[in-house]
Parts: sequence; C-alpha cells; structure tokens
Amino acid sequence: MMQQEFEHKQMELILFDLDGTLIDSKVDIANAVNLTLGDLGLPQRTLEEIFSFVGDGVKQLLRLSVGEGKAAQYEEALRIFRTHYLAHCLDNTEFYPKIGDLLSHLDGRQCAVVTNKTLEYTLQIIQGLGAAVHFSAIESPRDSSELKPDPGMLLRVLEALNVPADRTLMVGDSTNDVRAAQAIGVKVCAVGYGYGNQAKVTALCPDFYCETPEDLFRMIVG
Repeated sequence: MMQQEFEHKQMELILFDLDGTLIDSKVDIANAVNLTLGDLGLPQRTLEEIFSFVGDGVKQLLRLSVGEGKAAQYEEALRIFRTHYLAHCLDNTEFYPKIGDLLSHLDGRQCAVVTNKTLEYTLQIIQGLGAAVHFSAIESPRDSSELKPDPGMLLRVLEALNVPADRTLMVGDSTNDVRAAQAIGVKVCAVGYGYGNQAKVTALCPDFYCETPEDLFRMIVG
C-alpha cells in the first residue's frame, strides 16, 4: 500500500469496480465465452486469452473472442452468451478474501458499485452473493458511451447520493477505473490482485495502491 495516510473519516462514499475488485468472476466469464464459441462452431479460447479481454464490457469481450471479420456470428454470440452466462455466472464467482468483511464494516459510510459489466449480470451476481444490502447504488453503462474511463456513471452516483467528489474514493483494478476517477477529482485506490495491468495502473499514479484484498481491508476498515 502506498505510504500515504488514508483519511477514511473524510470519505462519505466508496465506489467499487466489480470484476477484479470485489469479485473473482473470470472463470465463469471464460466458461460462458467458450460455451458460446462452441455453439457457434468456433475454436475455443484459452482462459488467459479471455481473461485479457475482460474489463471493457461484454460487447468488446465477445468481439475479441469471436474475432475480427465475423459480424454475423458476433451478433449471435451476444444472444448465446447471455443465456450461458446467466445460467453459470455464480458457479465459481465469489468475493475476494476479506471483501465480504470489508463491506460489513464500513461504519455508516455509503458504498456503490460502478462497473462496465451489463446491469442484468451485475444484479444477478450481487443478489446471488447476498450483497445488495451493502450498496446505496449500483451503476452499469446505459450505452457504450458510458463505459469507464468515461466518468458518467461515477457522476450519476455522486449526484444521486448527494456526495461531493472530494468526499469520495474509487476502488478499482484497471486503468479505466483510475482514469474515470481522476477525470472528476475523485481519489482513487488501485488494487493489484485483479485483472488490470499493474504497470499501466501504477503509471497513472493513483492516490493509493493495495496489493492484496487484505491490504484494502486494512486501509479502509483499519
């Protein structure tokens, strides 16, 4: 963790990315992608390939997985993936260690999810993990223009909950999270245990950096 005191009492709101920050969902995502590719008669991808595609929304995930120049199959992939992922999105997905405890020990501070994941999938996972009670807001993109690093979703949460940017912390694993927070003056804590490229994330100079979920718990809860 960066050697900078976390002034937790000043933070009224904590925004969390979902995949790679709160939950480890990559195996279920990859399995649903490969089930989709199999239905389309396309070659399976390695888990590592699919993991590298995660972070910019389901459309980009499937566009990269299907491959360039396959527009017709890409549209069909969107439909097929939805069925597979909704059926399997909780097979292996779970909170990272200490994250459940963190959400239960926020001492009255509000928290929200701000994710590039489709809202339908996001809600099913959060509700399936019994975590909906912890969040004052859950935001996913309403269209592709709102994908982080665009800060629109963050701004919508701040407005809805009436919390200023300087009383808000964003926690995420990717450059998208860091850039979105920095664009509107929200302090940001990057985490090193998720799916993001650590070198690229730290190059953006986030305010805080936590290598492990346990570090994040200690920083926020104490």
